[in-house]
Amino acid sequence: MGQNSSITRSFQRIYNSVRRDGNSTSTDVDARRFITINSGPQQSNFTSNRVSTIIFQQIPGVSPTGRYTTAVPLSFILCCAAIKEIIEDVKRHLQDDAVNRRKVLIYRQGNWIYTTWLEVKVGDIVKVIDKEYFPADLVLISSGEPNSICYIQTSNLDGETNLKVRQGLPQTAHVLSSVQLKELQGTIECELPNRNLYDFAGTLKINSVAFPIPLGPDQILYRGSQLKNTAWIYGLVTYSGHDTKLMMNSSSVPLKRTNVEQITNKQVNVKGITIAGEVWNYRNKNTHWYLGLSLDQDQEAWRHIGFTFLTFFILFNNLIPISLQITVDLVKFIQAYFINWDRDMYDPETDTPANARTSNLNEELGQVKYIFSDKTGTLTKNEMVFKQCSIAGIMYGSGNLAEFNSYELLKNLEQHNTGNEIREFLTLLATCHTVVPENKVYTELPTEVTYQASSPDEFALVTAMKQMGIVFFSRTPDSVTINFRGEKEQYQILNVLEFSSDRKRMSVIIRTPRNEIKLYSKGADNVILERLAENDQHAQRTSEHLESFANDGLRTLCLGYRTLTNEEYDQWLIKYREASTAINNRNELVAEIAEQIERNLILLGATGIEDKLQDRVAESLTMLHKAGIKIWVLTGDKKETAINIGYSCKLLSNQMLNLILDESNLEDTQRQLRQHCQQFGDSLGKENLASLVIDGQTLKYALQAPCRKDFLDLAISCKTVICCRVSPKQKAEVVELVKQSIDAITLAIGDGANDVGMIQAAHVGVGIMGREGVQAACASDYTIGQFRFLTKLLFVHGVWSYRRLCKVLLYSFYKNICLYVMELWFAFHNGFSGQILFERWTIGIYNVLFTAAPPMAMGLLDRSCSAETIMRFPSIYRMSQNRTDFNIKIFWTWCLNAVYHSIIIYFMSYTMLRYDIVHSNGIVSGSHLYLGNFIYTYVVFVVCLKAGLESDSWTFLTHLAIWGSIASWFIFFSIYSYVWPTFPVAPEMLGMAKYVFSSPSFWFGLLLIPITALLADFIYNCVQRTFFKTLMQEVQEKEVNHQDPSDLVASRQTPAVPRATERLALLKSVFTRTRTPRAHANIDRPYHGFAFSQEENGVVPQDQLIRNYDTNVEKPSGY
Repeated sequence: MGQNSSITRSFQRIYNSVRRDGNSTSTDVDARRFITINSGPQQSNFTSNRVSTIIFQQIPGVSPTGRYTTAVPLSFILCCAAIKEIIEDVKRHLQDDAVNRRKVLIYRQGNWIYTTWLEVKVGDIVKVIDKEYFPADLVLISSGEPNSICYIQTSNLDGETNLKVRQGLPQTAHVLSSVQLKELQGTIECELPNRNLYDFAGTLKINSVAFPIPLGPDQILYRGSQLKNTAWIYGLVTYSGHDTKLMMNSSSVPLKRTNVEQITNKQVNVKGITIAGEVWNYRNKNTHWYLGLSLDQDQEAWRHIGFTFLTFFILFNNLIPISLQITVDLVKFIQAYFINWDRDMYDPETDTPANARTSNLNEELGQVKYIFSDKTGTLTKNEMVFKQCSIAGIMYGSGNLAEFNSYELLKNLEQHNTGNEIREFLTLLATCHTVVPENKVYTELPTEVTYQASSPDEFALVTAMKQMGIVFFSRTPDSVTINFRGEKEQYQILNVLEFSSDRKRMSVIIRTPRNEIKLYSKGADNVILERLAENDQHAQRTSEHLESFANDGLRTLCLGYRTLTNEEYDQWLIKYREASTAINNRNELVAEIAEQIERNLILLGATGIEDKLQDRVAESLTMLHKAGIKIWVLTGDKKETAINIGYSCKLLSNQMLNLILDESNLEDTQRQLRQHCQQFGDSLGKENLASLVIDGQTLKYALQAPCRKDFLDLAISCKTVICCRVSPKQKAEVVELVKQSIDAITLAIGDGANDVGMIQAAHVGVGIMGREGVQAACASDYTIGQFRFLTKLLFVHGVWSYRRLCKVLLYSFYKNICLYVMELWFAFHNGFSGQILFERWTIGIYNVLFTAAPPMAMGLLDRSCSAETIMRFPSIYRMSQNRTDFNIKIFWTWCLNAVYHSIIIYFMSYTMLRYDIVHSNGIVSGSHLYLGNFIYTYVVFVVCLKAGLESDSWTFLTHLAIWGSIASWFIFFSIYSYVWPTFPVAPEMLGMAKYVFSSPSFWFGLLLIPITALLADFIYNCVQRTFFKTLMQEVQEKEVNHQDPSDLVASRQTPAVPRATERLALLKSVFTRTRTPRAHANIDRPYHGFAFSQEENGVVPQDQLIRNYDTNVEKPSGY
């Protein structure tokens, strides 16, 4: 399941509480789950304010506006809001259903049937095919690979790009068909569902085996993982649905509130008006005795004060617009569809349009300051491509081409004096790996072979060799066979010296067809180069090529070899066997013995592999940096891989101050953080041309209380932060740290289940759809097809939504204050009695009818700059990012402007009608309602014209909204004055339009009063746009005049780069003087691009893994 709707979440909380109560024994140490094999599905066996206003209006003698004037409009508004929420909930449910309705093959009652993930139950046996996702947590029974081995990709859970190996139990490895599966009988006893991703404890009891068999993490396949390079597996469901590890680690969807919403969430205090009314009563109780103001009893006095308070509470509750919520919701809802309809954000590769899963956070997109991004599947495609190589000091290939051009290399293989080195280079790449070719016994063509590999780097290298005619096509437990450009060659595998993060290299010892013993080794440049024989003639040139590869963002490996004599190898083999059978410190001893033979190497060259980025990722990141957004990359991948991607994306460069934190304990972490903070000096907390790379183990200490502040200060002082080997929980903790400590909007973007935590923790969560499943997309607020679409989502939709919504909010408060404060001015003339100035129904529908269209027009159509201009000049984004359009100062400026307009309108109208008006028919008009209709008309006129003054762009619909709103009042007023007695409403309005429209004072006031009220606004706008233009206003003028705003934008940008460059030079000198020996390699050494993905300390050691395979034997089909 993905993100649940609000309705579903409510029922889920009730269900969870009941389930916890009904299973109180789950805290028992001996509580466990029992699953019977081949018994079919089994049960899990375990040992507001508006509402208060409506209520007050029903109290007799309290409401000045009637019982229904607020209840009816509010009911309409609540219904509209409910419909909007229902629509968004249905959209979420549809995405959840897309996951739950995936098909999977299940073995029930002796037959294989297809069913949905939703129907998978505990105890089911499922068959998962290559490239499918696991529908539940499974215990691996058997697979189509030797010894029940299978490869899984867990990047959806932990972000690691390399494949992992899982192996079923030997006691079930023979189950390779439906017949054998039917005969499998027994039970599994396992722990209760829990959140721990790395531990599993269970016991398998098979009827044919006398003793229980232990189950551990090596046999468990988690939901969210993907089967790779394995034809099929059988798995027994142990946890399903919400009991799976993936769902147990999912947190409930948080309630996200926007910054703009928090600022506007204020309440109006009417106590002062109540006090003013009581003061007036006290002073006038003797003069105006006929009003009954002399209250002798204290109880009656307090009762009168209470009623007065409630009267003004109801009268002024509309100062907070009753339609504000529905106006804002409707504007956001339609803005969300603008995002959904944007063709520029459609990804044809995955058939994925942009999708706003919630419309409540649109304006936050225009204020983002920090972006937290996953790497695998978000910035990269997780596809490795062989691009360049260096052999014997000669570079081949070009970083500008999509594929490696082998023409020159193959020509030199035959004709150049480096042909022998080229042959050794190609042979090394075709033999020194853990790749397994797919069994293709039905064809003799070596080009038909396909590969399965736990390392994407090795897959890319072996595939590149195949394309050059050096085809690795057969593996047996003792040998590999290659077709070297038409010649079949078999190499005997003598030993495999495994890759590890400490060794940073892998070696194989082989016996060639010419009966020579050779050691082939590949690894990091600093590891291989220091093990070369003295005075290697190609070392200098190869180092230069490595640096060139790294600058292009390629992952590099150095290759070397040596020839061994039989005596030398035999002596070493004796020591190796002793070390590999040692009881104590076996790994250290094996590494020590391997070190003895991996020396005096001859350098062959180096390779450059491209970890393919998503389309236009580097360009998009550059644009985000220009917009003042800081990028933090949070990945579960290795440090070398993360750094490599940093260079590929141009987040890192050798021109920056690159800091690496890789400490093993709290004390060292605290010391290094404090030292770095001191070295930054006055530059601490400012944006510097520096980067920080921190390992997950060090991050664990950095997030603890003693280091937390220093880590944050250091991180925000850097332009780029990369956190590698981090867990999903650490990702969320990093986002929470920045979110809570810095007054800035954060955005998290990812595509896997391991990104759900940070997506939910950030102010805005964006999911990449269709890369590593849909868990991240279902938990996100917005989904897009590729990372590059994020720029338009922020720069265009974010900026437009923010500016539009700010105007909607400010204008909504303005128009309501402008009308309803009239009641306050009128209160000075009615003794604060609560008498209303306007007819009650015109008050109620003011926001619903007469002033609803202008804010909608501003919220949907207003535009300061075109999308093309904003995308060309990302620095324009800084204006909305800095919240220049909405803050406390601007909010109260608009409120005071509304009060000023209300004063002008009320007192000019009151002065004009201070004396009664005699009409031609002899009727005298001078009632408060007559004055109220004058004022009401002027208010509608002024607030609609104010909307025009504040609009940045006028369209046909803008004109229609403004002039149509004014016309709607005149039409309504004309009709409403004659509805009584046909309809039993508004008898006091009978004939009112006739008297108002026949008065010359009304038409004179309609011309004079709006001009007087808006004159100050007009003058302010003229002065501001003439002498104090904002960047956006200047760009808008350039657009109108069809001029290029490039020079203008460049001149208005702050000269931050020179200052940052000066600070960088100073910081480098400080770090050079004060660096520790360990930090020396981290700061100044040129980056050579080493990165290699390979599972370490896996279930099956690499040596044993490749010796399990014999590709000459046909694999079982599993049916």
